[in-house]
Amino acid sequence: MKTVAHSILALGMGMSAMAQNMSYGADNFYRSNNVTVQPISFPTHYQTTVAGNIFYLKGQNNSAAPAVVVGHPMGAVKEQSANLYATKLAEQGFITVSIDVPFWGASDGKPRNAVLPDLYAEAFSAAVDYLGNQSLTSVDRERIGGLGICGSGSFVISAAKLDPRLKAIATGSMYDMGTLARHGLQNSQSVDQVKETIAEAAQQRWTKIDGGETQYTGGTLDHLTANATPVEREFYDYYRTKRGEFTPVGSTPELTTHPTLSTFTKFINFYPFSGIEIVSPRPMLFISGDQAHSREFSEDAYSRAAEPKELLWVPGAGHVDLYDRTELIPFQRLTEFFQTSLA
Repeated sequence: MKTVAHSILALGMGMSAMAQNMSYGADNFYRSNNVTVQPISFPTHYQTTVAGNIFYLKGQNNSAAPAVVVGHPMGAVKEQSANLYATKLAEQGFITVSIDVPFWGASDGKPRNAVLPDLYAEAFSAAVDYLGNQSLTSVDRERIGGLGICGSGSFVISAAKLDPRLKAIATGSMYDMGTLARHGLQNSQSVDQVKETIAEAAQQRWTKIDGGETQYTGGTLDHLTANATPVEREFYDYYRTKRGEFTPVGSTPELTTHPTLSTFTKFINFYPFSGIEIVSPRPMLFISGDQAHSREFSEDAYSRAAEPKELLWVPGAGHVDLYDRTELIPFQRLTEFFQTSLA
């Protein structure tokens, strides 16, 4: 297996240093003594299988409760950030499900680490199907929301545009993976660079047809180098250290976070914010650190969305801070948002 570094996901090239507060209680693998966690799996509309976890309060009564589907950062798996958010919301009485999007983690799909945003969005709707039809807990079908971290913020918005059963949408440190693929961060990528990416992905298809190795692109540095950018260092601190490192069964540490080169270009045709106004009057909450290198995506989504909507800035927080820094993540505001929106 050959890992190919490529400009589209070499995040932070040419970027100025952005603050990341490293002191606020990183606790990615948080567990609660008050919450029951069970592994689950369920079919999508396309007869593939999504893997996840369901979380609910121990001793929760049988009255129908509100529920929230939680998606992980792009290139991650449910054990990274999604389980944390799902646990914290379950402590407040929500039934929550964290998911592995297709091709990642324990969910179906080959090649592994492939990109197909339509199926990523479908995973959220499939989780709604599951919540409304499972017997472990009692869920009110009319009170189900969605929450996406990083890239899953754009996937849950894509799902919500076509699935009104998602009654409230929240995002944290959102990435618009389509805009990133087409333009890079802060429009740092030229059309010629995008064309180069497309050409390399097309050539990789020939390589595979001819029996060659799968190549991978972008993702997080496997080894920190002296010339690593501030954004690359931010991701490395989470994905390549005990803070957030997790290798799914069947994968290797060297492959985690890296999408396949031949499929990454699928994001070029992904426009999650186009038509976002159709989500209204369902409420939307966009959360970003005011120091996050990704803040442009939350600003863009907020400007396009119709009311009711809210853009919440977390003072002093960088992008990855909102993955796991429990003293920075506004869990109380998330709880209030879903309690009100799913009342």
